[in-house]
Amino acid sequence: MAILPFGISTRRVLIITPNVEIRRGVSEEFDISAPSCFLKKTDILKNFSKGPFAAVLEGASANISDCRRSHVVITNIHQLASRVDRWLRQFSDDFFDMILVDEGHHNIASSWTKVFKKFPKAKVVSLTATPIRSDGQKIVGTPIYKYPFSRAMVKGYIKQITSVNVAPTEISFTYKGDSRKHTLKQVLQLREEDWFSKGVALARECNVSIVDASIQWMKYMRSSGTKHQIIAVACHVDHAREIRSLYVERGYNASEIYSEMRQEKKESIIRDLRNGKLDCIVQVRMLGEGFDHPPLSIAAIFRPFKSLSPYVQFIGRIMRVIHQNAPGHPDNEGVIISHVGLNIDRHWNDFKDFDGEDQKVIEKWLSNKESIPNFEERERRTSRSKITPDMVVLNEIVERFVTQDFIDITDEAVLDQLIATIYKTTGINPEILGLSRENLRKKLLNAKKKNDIVPEKIIVTPQRQRQQARKRLDEKAKSLANKVLNAVGLTVTAPQLVKHFPTLGAVNNFSIAIQLLNKKIEERVKVSRKDLEIEQIEAAYKQLDEIGDEVQKTLEEKLSR
Repeated sequence: MAILPFGISTRRVLIITPNVEIRRGVSEEFDISAPSCFLKKTDILKNFSKGPFAAVLEGASANISDCRRSHVVITNIHQLASRVDRWLRQFSDDFFDMILVDEGHHNIASSWTKVFKKFPKAKVVSLTATPIRSDGQKIVGTPIYKYPFSRAMVKGYIKQITSVNVAPTEISFTYKGDSRKHTLKQVLQLREEDWFSKGVALARECNVSIVDASIQWMKYMRSSGTKHQIIAVACHVDHAREIRSLYVERGYNASEIYSEMRQEKKESIIRDLRNGKLDCIVQVRMLGEGFDHPPLSIAAIFRPFKSLSPYVQFIGRIMRVIHQNAPGHPDNEGVIISHVGLNIDRHWNDFKDFDGEDQKVIEKWLSNKESIPNFEERERRTSRSKITPDMVVLNEIVERFVTQDFIDITDEAVLDQLIATIYKTTGINPEILGLSRENLRKKLLNAKKKNDIVPEKIIVTPQRQRQQARKRLDEKAKSLANKVLNAVGLTVTAPQLVKHFPTLGAVNNFSIAIQLLNKKIEERVKVSRKDLEIEQIEAAYKQLDEIGDEVQKTLEEKLSR
C-alpha cells in the first residue's frame, strides 16, 4: 500500500480498513515521524521534508483541513461511511485519485460500494490475504497480482506452518444412548457426518487430546527461549470456558475472549496476552483479521469450519514472523493442532491447492456458496439447548499425530528459492558453508525428524483437577440459569420471580434461578457444593439437563398462578 501510489496516483490517496485495530496498524506504518514508518525503515525514500504526509480520520480529533494538507488519508469504513456520512459529505467527488482497500474481500459490502460511487473516477485497488468469502460472493475487481504463501514462507516473510492432527487409534462413545467403538479408519469415514464432527468438537476427551498436543508443541517451540503462545478457537462461549479450564487444569495461564464481553475486560485480556502473562487465549468471534501478535505460534482448533475462508482467517493469526526475513529460524514456525474427527485437514489441503496457480481451484472456491449456520447461530435459535450433547466420548486412545508441512522441503523449486534467499540475506554462497543442494536437503530432512513428537498425557494434579471441575460446574450452572430464564420468557436482571420466592432473599430472576439450580445439584449428589469431590462433580455435571428441566417446570408453575 505504501508504494502502490507512486507512478500511478496523481493526487491524494484514500486507504480504507475494515476496523479500528487495522487502521491503527496501517497509520503507524504511514507515519513518517515514527521509526515504524515503512518507507523510512526500508530506505525507499531518503528525504521526507515534503512528505508523504498522512491524516487519520479518528473521531472529532481530525478535520477536513488535515485531509487537504495530506497526501494520504487513512480511515476505517465505519468512520468514513457511517449512517450520517459525516466525512463523505465533506469530500468533493474528485478529492481522491486512488482508493486502497485493506482486507479487500469486504469490498462487496454496501458501505464500500457507497464510497466507490462517491469517488467514481478514483482508481480502486483491493488487497487481501484471503481472496475468498464464506458466502460465495466474488470480490469486486479484476485479479492482477498473486503472491503465494509458500514463497512468502521460504523467504521468511511469514512463518512456515505445519498441520498436526490428533489421530486416535480407537475411540469409544455413546450417541443418543447407543454405545459405539471405532478404529481410526472408521473415524476418517465418520468425520464427514456433521453429527460426528460436532460431537468430537464438544467432547471433553477429544478436547483434552487437542489441549495436551498443543501444550506439547508449545513446550517444544519454547526450547528456543522465546515464549510462544497458543490461540484456540471454540464453538461458543460455554465451550471456550471449558477449554480455558482444561489449560488452567494443566498449570498454564489461559483466558477466554468473546465479542459480547465487556470492552474493558477484553482490553485487559489482550494486554495480558501481549505482556506474555497468558500461555493461551481461547477466542469466539474475536481476534480476527488484522490482529497482529507474532508470539502466537500454535493455532489450536476445537471446532469444525464449514468453509475455507474463516479457517484461513484463523490460522493467519499464527503466520506473523517473530524474526523478519529469517527463513529457517526455529521461532518462525507455526503449528496448527486439531483432531482428525473435526475434518479440518480438508481445509488444509484446499488451502495448499488455493495457494497454487490452478485457476480452476481458485474459481471453485470463489463460486462456493456453502452456507451452513455456525454453532452460535444454532444456539441462539434454540429456546433451551441441552448441556449434554447427543454424542458423549467415553475414551480415546491416541498413539500418534498426523503431521503435514505446508511446503515440501525436498521440492526442487523450494530448494532453489531457499538457496537464493540464504545468498540474498547473508551475501554468502551456501556451498561455501558446506550447504550443497544435497547437503541442504539432508539437513532439512534431519531437522524435520527432530520435530516428530509422540503424544503424551499432560500430568494434572488431583487438587487442580477438582478445582477446575468445580469451576466448570459453576459456569455451566450459570449458563443453564440463563437458558432456563430465556425458555420461560424472563430476563436475567428483572425481578418478576422475587415475589414467588420471598425466602431466598434474591433481587432478580438470575439470582433465584441459580439458587434453585444449586439446591437441586446438592439434592442429587447429597452433599454441600463446597464439599464436592471430583466423582460427585462429574455426576452432577451429567445430570444438569434433568436438573434444568425440573427448575424450568417449577418456574413455569409459579408464573402460571
